[in-house]
Amino acid sequence: MIKIQAEANVPTDHGNFRMIAFAEDSTDWMPHMAIIAEDTDFSKPINVRFHSECITGEVFHSQKCECGQQLDAAMKYMHEHGGIIIYLRQEGRNIGIINKLKAYSLQEKGFDTVAANLELGLPADDRNFAVAIEILSILHVKSINLLTNNPEKVRFVEQSNVNLNSRIPLQIPATETSRGYLQTKKDYFGHLLDEQD
Repeated sequence: MIKIQAEANVPTDHGNFRMIAFAEDSTDWMPHMAIIAEDTDFSKPINVRFHSECITGEVFHSQKCECGQQLDAAMKYMHEHGGIIIYLRQEGRNIGIINKLKAYSLQEKGFDTVAANLELGLPADDRNFAVAIEILSILHVKSINLLTNNPEKVRFVEQSNVNLNSRIPLQIPATETSRGYLQTKKDYFGHLLDEQD
């Protein structure tokens, strides 16, 4: 059972947010986070994004994926409209940064993101969004508008006690280096993406 371990107000480039760390105990150095925009109205369906950690995209601005841009866009959206980002410590679809870099190495040899994971004996996607539902429950969130292109996240909400009021797309234009990655998301995982030119 996770619980709130710490919280504070944090001013960011995208506005002021309340950041709350969730973990089983206070010694966990990698807690999940709820990032709550200022003036979020908890009496209405709340805009929510489940966002999995991506150190390469968010910290080092890798162009292999659109994760950093999605996080920036989500924070900007939440600042403007109110809402919560559930930041999940599930690096590399939950295979960890070391395995992610091994998968990147295989991608340099022609593997796509899914084939690289499978070649390493790892799941194509090992993430579990049940913890995001648990965090929403702790925050007493009953109804949400989910910012996602991922049908698996939609299914998690639909099978939970949280009401899915609507889905809001969060698409980032493809670049030369991210086009294949996004196409694999669409072809293999069924992500709800526009055609990538």
